[in-house]
Amino acid sequence: MLVIEELTRRYPGCVAVDRVSLRIVSGSFVGVIGRSGAGKSTLLRMLNRLVEPSAGRVFWRGQEVTALRGAALRAWRSRCAMVFQQFNLSGRLDVLTNVLVGRLNHVPAYRSLLRLWPEEDRAIALAALEQFDMGGLAAQRAERLSGGQQQRVAICRALVQEPELILADEPVASLDPRNARLVMEALADINRRFGITVLCNLHSLELARGYCDRLIGLAAGRLVFDGTPEMLTEEVARDLYGLEEAAATPGRAPPPRPALTPALTAQYA
Repeated sequence: MLVIEELTRRYPGCVAVDRVSLRIVSGSFVGVIGRSGAGKSTLLRMLNRLVEPSAGRVFWRGQEVTALRGAALRAWRSRCAMVFQQFNLSGRLDVLTNVLVGRLNHVPAYRSLLRLWPEEDRAIALAALEQFDMGGLAAQRAERLSGGQQQRVAICRALVQEPELILADEPVASLDPRNARLVMEALADINRRFGITVLCNLHSLELARGYCDRLIGLAAGRLVFDGTPEMLTEEVARDLYGLEEAAATPGRAPPPRPALTPALTAQYA
């Protein structure tokens, strides 16, 4: 179980995440939703310790993540893989090598520097690519792939880390609808097949409702919604997104009055 206690991140002049507390069962697929600037990315990056919390604690299966240092922190980042919006691939390297980067914590440093990857690791990387119908692209340079293909390569790289938790930070924000669904299917398949817990920041309510077991809504850094997709009614979505709801839900008309929305409730139960 992932336990988040009063997690807070302050910056000069603002609070990006404000005393968020959550319990997330292992094996869940959780969507984190909210308008731009709500604190979604900061929350996920604190879980991976790419951003240091100002206050609060994080526990994973009883271990305090916020207390880890040195080798223990590096080991946590291997167990808690990140998938980023901009893929973070090396465009000049081939697809297979980009995936093998996910094995860095499993091989001696000299072997990775010299690209002397063990056959077992190469087999693991190829198997991950084959799982998402990407095996035929293993020898291509990553920069020649489409955005959707690159994101699936990034997901394969995360998978070969053998993580217990995957944090996907707006993984479909720069993709067209078709590729966005392919990427979400890939994450959902990993969650179902391997039981890996997935936390995924999303702006699209349509995708959030379609793929996630549970939705967590943030507004101004605070937790304002925690429930199932069915509980995210249009009224709740308007409160959460305000004037951005039309963009978050493609094909839906914007609210009739461009005025301030009602105040968000502390929790929807």
